[in-house]
Amino acid sequence: MEKIRMKTPLVEMDGDEMTRILWQMIKDELLLPFVELKTEYYDLGLKKRDETDDRITAEAAEATKKYGVAVKCATITPNAARVEEYGLKEMWKSPNGTIRAILDGTVFRAPIIVKGIEPYVKTWKKPITLARHAYGDVYKASEMQIPGPGKVELVYTAKDGEKSAVTVHEFKGPGIVQGMHNLDSSITSFARSCFQYAVDTKQDVWFATKDTISKKYDHHFKDIFQQIFDEEYREAFEKAGLTYFYTLIDDAVARVVKSEGGFIWACKNYDGDVMSDLVATAFGSLAMMTSVLVSPQGYYEYEAAHGTVQRHYYQHLEGKETSTNPIATIFAWSGALRKRGELDGLPELIRFADVLEQASLKTIESGRMTKDLALITELPDVQVLNSADFIRAIRGEIEAIL
Repeated sequence: MEKIRMKTPLVEMDGDEMTRILWQMIKDELLLPFVELKTEYYDLGLKKRDETDDRITAEAAEATKKYGVAVKCATITPNAARVEEYGLKEMWKSPNGTIRAILDGTVFRAPIIVKGIEPYVKTWKKPITLARHAYGDVYKASEMQIPGPGKVELVYTAKDGEKSAVTVHEFKGPGIVQGMHNLDSSITSFARSCFQYAVDTKQDVWFATKDTISKKYDHHFKDIFQQIFDEEYREAFEKAGLTYFYTLIDDAVARVVKSEGGFIWACKNYDGDVMSDLVATAFGSLAMMTSVLVSPQGYYEYEAAHGTVQRHYYQHLEGKETSTNPIATIFAWSGALRKRGELDGLPELIRFADVLEQASLKTIESGRMTKDLALITELPDVQVLNSADFIRAIRGEIEAIL
């Protein structure tokens, strides 16, 4: 069979630990035998980020602007223990946070539905897409420990030097304080990305904050969403038979649990971080979740929604067999290849992306799966495969379909 040719490169961002091992397996077994893969490669492994003072992360994001489509492996966001383990110069920021800020994008995450892995919430019949704002709030916060009695103020100094201030708290003793911010431009991009993605995928949009308590900060999100919807998207939603509504975050949680799914749930940065993991786990597994960063300018960055699987990596280094689930990483590649095919007018590349996903799900539905899925499946007589054998089984399904 002749390999599928690509016109434009993907931006390929390699990562860390066990997911980096899987990344190479996926390329060797599932991609390179079928596609003449064209990528612009960036090593976002922690050592390389440290060597380049993290410039390589920004370079990868800028390359995504150039080529329009990227695919990213899971990466380590170092804490103090990682700084010591890897001998780092400093505690580098989250690569995902850096990329999101540069691309000004919104993260859309949705569970991968497969027969035999049933949601823990029995009312859920369709995927729930979690749209997470990708800028600001607690992730860009400034923090301070307060040593003793005193007053903390929030001060704004205008360009002309005029100042205005509000008292945060009159401390009677030690405590802590945090200052958060966001930008109208970023919130506007978030709203546009959500509404456009809804139109493209034909899904309703739910948006939720806590504006009854946060009467300026959260209420501002609510107002901008409503303005963008009214001025730019109401007509398109009505034409497509879609709805948009706002509610409080606690009400949204209650509604989501009672729903059948099939909508986009838009959340602020922290809410989206937490709720995407909740939704993924309630549908079955964090390893069964797609994740794509979409910017209003039309940049797409596909990634796995989980971490680097540190425990399995240490087992791998000891020469032990692991049964790590590669599905989310495979779907990151298929999503990127499909979008590349759509943008470049390559129907054969789009079809291959579809086949890659079909083969992956067919392998699981045939009873061959990794250990994490075997523990929760309702299928009888399952065969637990190690990572390499599972990927080879998927290759066999690809060859059978093609």
